[in-house]
Amino acid sequence: MIRILTVMGIAALLAGCGLADTAATGAAEGAAAAQQAKEGRKMEDKVRADVDAAQKQDAAARAAAEAAATGDAPAGDAAQ
Repeated sequence: MIRILTVMGIAALLAGCGLADTAATGAAEGAAAAQQAKEGRKMEDKVRADVDAAQKQDAAARAAAEAAATGDAPAGDAAQ
């Protein structure tokens, strides 16, 4: 609470010379940058998950192709 009042007091003192507007703009830009960083981390996590899924799918396809090339049945088709 004291922190908020201190910031408001400083903003009131500096309002006449435009520094308060500059500080408010800087704070808004900082918040926007933080939000973009958060969204960037979410996107990075999604891309990593997509890459992992693609690698697993590729490994399964390679294993099936190798099994077909050697005449072995893939592990999932052993019961057939």
